[in-house]
Amino acid sequence: MKKITLALLATSLFATTALVQAADDFAAIKSDGVIKFGTEGTYAPYTYHDQSGKLVGFDVDVARAVAEKMGVKAEFIEGRWDGLIAGLSAKRYDAVINQVGITDERKAKFDFSEPYIGSKAVLIVRNDNDTIKSFADLKGQKSAQSLTSNYSKLATKYGADLVPTDGFNQSLDLVLSGRAAATLNDNLSFLDFKKHKPDAKVKVVAADENTENSAILVRKDQPALVSALNKALNEIKADGTYKEISVRYFGQDVSK
Repeated sequence: MKKITLALLATSLFATTALVQAADDFAAIKSDGVIKFGTEGTYAPYTYHDQSGKLVGFDVDVARAVAEKMGVKAEFIEGRWDGLIAGLSAKRYDAVINQVGITDERKAKFDFSEPYIGSKAVLIVRNDNDTIKSFADLKGQKSAQSLTSNYSKLATKYGADLVPTDGFNQSLDLVLSGRAAATLNDNLSFLDFKKHKPDAKVKVVAADENTENSAILVRKDQPALVSALNKALNEIKADGTYKEISVRYFGQDVSK
């Protein structure tokens, strides 16, 4: 009986320690007055640098607004997409905000906030490409993709041969130069690209029916941090801040 009691006590202490550790990570953010976000900085209109060199974008502005609601300042640490999630595991920052799609694979290793935006995957080719008209036509074709993105998995699903890239801009460059036949990305990014480069000779030939939601990614077992992020996201939607940011980058409220 004594052994059982001791075992139960040890289990209880372990669980309590885990909860305290989770709370302590958020407490440390509050104490420091800073929440560190990992982001790409090269993925317009979500996270990129304007002509003055300032880091801007939909995700960046959402992160700043969320941090303000949490009573702290947002700090950004930039890195290539393929290393962003690994940087979170290595505790280089507290969260990642970079259009991170919610997948079962990621949920097994990390936790997410509530979704803050949804978009649809589109298939992009050069204007003079009449061979690829649907996702099924990707079979055996070269598709330029960031290898750890959801879009690379979608391209692989349809039988494409992947050409590794650092991000959307490089993927488009490869398509335009003919070194890749296609690239998959989200519809909002493509619309933003065409808004800034209306003469670029690329087009969308297909769109996925499913909407992919993105959320803020954090390390596992961070209930206090996740709760604070969700509360802040709800607040910026309720007070109109989210709509203001949406209109700034997309011309409409993308929460609808």
